Amino acid sequence: MAVIPELAPGYLSWDEADPDRHPFDKESATQVVHSLGPARRVPRRPDVPLADPAMSAWSWGEGKLWADAMSHALVQRYGRWAVGWRWAHDEGDFDGGPVGNWCCPRDSITAPDETLARVVAALCEWRGWLETLAGWFEAYPLQLAAVEDQRILWERAARNLILQVVDRTGCGSGWHGHCHQVLTWFLSRWHVAPDVAQELVGEAIGGRFLSWTGPGTVLVDNVAERLALSLRPDDGTRSAEPVADHLERWLAVREAVPWQEGPDGDADGPVTPSRDGAAEDIRLFDGAVDPARAEGLLAALELLRADAERGARLDFELLRSWHQHVLHTPQPPAFRSLPAFAKRGRERYGIGPNTRARLDACLAESATDGGRTLPLTARAARAYLDVCFFHPFDDGNARSAFLTLLFVLAREGVALSGVGLLRRITFQASDPQDALILARYVDTHSAETRRSAASLGS
Repeated sequence: MAVIPELAPGYLSWDEADPDRHPFDKESATQVVHSLGPARRVPRRPDVPLADPAMSAWSWGEGKLWADAMSHALVQRYGRWAVGWRWAHDEGDFDGGPVGNWCCPRDSITAPDETLARVVAALCEWRGWLETLAGWFEAYPLQLAAVEDQRILWERAARNLILQVVDRTGCGSGWHGHCHQVLTWFLSRWHVAPDVAQELVGEAIGGRFLSWTGPGTVLVDNVAERLALSLRPDDGTRSAEPVADHLERWLAVREAVPWQEGPDGDADGPVTPSRDGAAEDIRLFDGAVDPARAEGLLAALELLRADAERGARLDFELLRSWHQHVLHTPQPPAFRSLPAFAKRGRERYGIGPNTRARLDACLAESATDGGRTLPLTARAARAYLDVCFFHPFDDGNARSAFLTLLFVLAREGVALSGVGLLRRITFQASDPQDALILARYVDTHSAETRRSAASLGS
């Protein structure tokens, strides 16, 4: 199962998690949760035993999509920190977290009122943990410039934090991931550069913390000591580098990716799925977030399939005709006129007089590549990433990229029975491996669609 960074608490930075930066009123949490779109669409739990395969399928399907939708809605209301409400102990939705009031859809989604009460309790529990951590961080007001004189204090702080995470998580499956994160947060709070903090914590732990195993006193002391001794006064936040243009980075990566090495999942030609995976995902996830959002996406999906049937040329004009439905605008939205930002500001996409024309040229290659046809999976993945990194619209570009991928497949008679690996995921503009990973995801869903269609026809 693909990790969705935007919904995974393990990817939170301290700036995103710091309770001092993000107000929260515990007393109004129940009212807020009940006012969110997903609260009105809590899925019905199947009446089967826990061990029944149907229960597992529901939990990883409809149940998980609802929980993802609730996470999305909570983030929209409170900020990114709220994704931690599902970070359960042991093998819940995410491994090794500090939350006891939520486990997973199979165990935690029951009657609507009970389920929403668990969401509120889990959210408040997670927030309480962050506030507790912030208190411990502030109990050691350290100065990186004076680290030579304060190493014993850095060591004591690290030891205390490790023991607190051990106690809170119970050392179940994956507990050490959160421990790594908490130590990194602590260093970041006291102005160690985030990338340096990640590296120093990783070296100090050295893979010695294990799932289902509590660390002994000697190991805890050794990790804390190694971390304190590794700090240097110049590990502080570095001066800002010139802002890169990640669109230009993507265009360079795009030419270097060995697309031909991607899986050739289209070799068997068109396929009709046993179920409409795209429409189902939209109804379950987007419909839970906001019925109007789902209605717009479904209208765009119907339109793109009609466009694919007539063999329409893929360009910005076609994208904006779908995007009008996605954003519910009176007119098809225009191409952006300013630089765009994504991934909470980590990527910047430039703009110039020929940016739209360059996007059209890239999208045209979804049908052909200068006479050298690439596998369909590669062309669909590449078009998806083109939309992501050209970022043509002021809002909704991830949805537009998803629709673009579906169109490239549909134009050659391929639809999918599942799209779980293709939505609510994040790829980096400068990483060529991400492009091939996405192509493999498309192939995975295509292969599964063919298998399920063949099994029904046999």
